[in-house]
Amino acid sequence: MSNSVTIRVPARLHLGFLDLNGDIGRRFGSVGLPLSEPETVVTLSRSGETHVAGDESERAGAHLNTLCRHLGIRNQHRLVVEQAIPRHAGLGSGTQIALAVSAALRTLHGLPLDSRGDAILLDRGGRSGIGIASFEDGGVIVDAGRSTGGAPPPVVARLPFPDEWRVMLILDHAGHGLHGEAEVAAFRALPPFPAAGSGEICRRVLMGLLPAVAERDLATFGAAVTAIQMLVGTHFAPAQGGVFTSRRVERAAHGLVEAGAVGIGQSSWGPTGFAFAPSQEAATAYAEAVRPSAGDGIEIRIVKGRNGGAGIGSTELDLVGS
Repeated sequence: MSNSVTIRVPARLHLGFLDLNGDIGRRFGSVGLPLSEPETVVTLSRSGETHVAGDESERAGAHLNTLCRHLGIRNQHRLVVEQAIPRHAGLGSGTQIALAVSAALRTLHGLPLDSRGDAILLDRGGRSGIGIASFEDGGVIVDAGRSTGGAPPPVVARLPFPDEWRVMLILDHAGHGLHGEAEVAAFRALPPFPAAGSGEICRRVLMGLLPAVAERDLATFGAAVTAIQMLVGTHFAPAQGGVFTSRRVERAAHGLVEAGAVGIGQSSWGPTGFAFAPSQEAATAYAEAVRPSAGDGIEIRIVKGRNGGAGIGSTELDLVGS
């Protein structure tokens, strides 16, 4: 056991739900991808008294208290959130801060990791399993949704994201996506998702997106992502004011397509949008073409897909099955 441990956990893109209908026994299901950045970074140390500092300190401290009670740990700690994924931006910040604190506490006290069990304890992964799966390992991930049993969604496919491809994040620093009670209310108010739409999304994932990743076919990958996003976004449009939450993000996304990018959409409830490029050089050119007209508060950030999960210090963890 050590006196201090640092955990780094990745943001993730949520590329779409598979089956919002749920009439065959499983609901939601997701496809997504962890990113090289932004990250949440927490450091947990032994201390004479408990002190929590940094971004997301209130949420991180609540998770620490819950986990200590659950695990029977009476020691005092200093918890510092050194870096945090933007909150309510559609990048999975809530799940990642919870699992980062869980991993830090368990590692500090020499306990086995239990990302799935602790996610349930901390009320994470209620719909999508991509956040938990991104914590465990990287790549393009497909989860099969939740059954009536309440366990986190199982991962049914995972493929490495091509190293040369780039993700172009479209960040709206003036907006935020639905969350909390507003998110719950939105799901309740939306009409049933048509079974035919779920079937089309699953066909696009299985016969389009996944083979395209395996064959490094960016054009086909992008077409599948855009089609999935249109089906899902159209369904959620009454709750979020359109296929995209942010009109400015939507304009920037279409501008990136005009410049040559593919696979546009919105991650979760947004407002963060995205597009894909075949290389760093191409992504830079696309971004430079769009930035002058994007407006204040819109940031286009070029990142990589992540083919590994959370890390302790500089050591990447293989947490599959934890």
